[in-house]
Amino acid sequence: MRITSALVDPALLDLPWGIPLEDWPADHLVALPQGISRHIVRFVKLNDVVYALKETRERIAEKEYDLLRALERIDFPAVEAVAIVNDRETPEGEPLETVLITRHLQFSLPYRALFSHTLRPNTLNRLLDALAALIVRMHLTGFSWGDCSLSNTLFRRDAGAFAAYLVDAETGNLYPKLSEGQRSEDIEILRLNIFGELLDLEAAELLHESIDPEAVVDDIVARYERLWHEVTYEQEVPRGDARHDIERRIRRLNELGFDVAEVAMSTVDGGVRIRPKVVDAGYHTRRLLRLTGLDAEENQARQLLNDLDTYRAESLLTDEQQAAHRWLTEVFEPVVRAVPAGLRNKLEPQEIFTQIIQHKWLLSERAGRDVGMAPAVQSYLTDVLAKKPDEQAVLGVEVESLAG
Repeated sequence: MRITSALVDPALLDLPWGIPLEDWPADHLVALPQGISRHIVRFVKLNDVVYALKETRERIAEKEYDLLRALERIDFPAVEAVAIVNDRETPEGEPLETVLITRHLQFSLPYRALFSHTLRPNTLNRLLDALAALIVRMHLTGFSWGDCSLSNTLFRRDAGAFAAYLVDAETGNLYPKLSEGQRSEDIEILRLNIFGELLDLEAAELLHESIDPEAVVDDIVARYERLWHEVTYEQEVPRGDARHDIERRIRRLNELGFDVAEVAMSTVDGGVRIRPKVVDAGYHTRRLLRLTGLDAEENQARQLLNDLDTYRAESLLTDEQQAAHRWLTEVFEPVVRAVPAGLRNKLEPQEIFTQIIQHKWLLSERAGRDVGMAPAVQSYLTDVLAKKPDEQAVLGVEVESLAG
């Protein structure tokens, strides 16, 4: 046996590598939900860290490992590659397939846990937006997935929305830039795969009767095309209004979560043609990280920054860094510490904080006054969070409790 690892964890050596994954004893496994896979996938917990193990051919495992490592270097939302286990054999000397090890994405949910039975239309819309944003970001990066699907995606809550993460990269390729043909091929694969996945749910009577698979497929493609157009189209504006229109376009892209590295401009008859170079998503995430050190999803970061900006205005602080430090120590951290240990697996801290902000607003609207943070925290913990399932392990819970 040979282990190539990006993360040195000696406990990996103690796993029963001489046994096929499908025959591993239950005492080594963790029960977590997963999507449909053509490979055998198992979850194990070592030193409080959960890993996903996938059996596949050596060449495929090595390619996927390298791709996931490359995506990690450019901060793309994908699972983290940890190790490859090669040259496995049974005690009788029979060869076994290579295993790719990735770190399980905490607080993530596969699509089957969210699409089944009682998925509300607005929740479906949020999932489709997250998937469209993932694929736009992927194509801007120059990554051709080759197997766009719900099964190969995980979803995490993101302040009332969802953030999507790539799980399976074995069919992908990373290029300096994608051609229109490569983009179109990915979208056609997306259309076929999602249609098949929804038909599978429908056949198993796991799809809400109001959801039309064909309409969902058309919708996700339309969402992708609208977002791709927004971040890439050339815009012609009158010469005198160029500065204002450029600033407005950049603000709109920032609101969508995309950073702009530069703006290409050229003169045309009576005006200026502008085309922003969008480099990546994560505008609010990076600003929050720079100011506070908090790592959050994009919508979470946007709401946390709004709360920080409100705190700064109310405190009459002119220095942004000073305001961020005080907000972190006087507002965010006390709220997180107020969550009892038994409730901390329900949601990640950043999501809890954003939900408390929304809960405080609702309580204040009902009361006709600002109820204050402390009462809002206690009300949220008792009336909302305590009733939620643990999103680190959601097997066996009713789907309606996940879809809200």
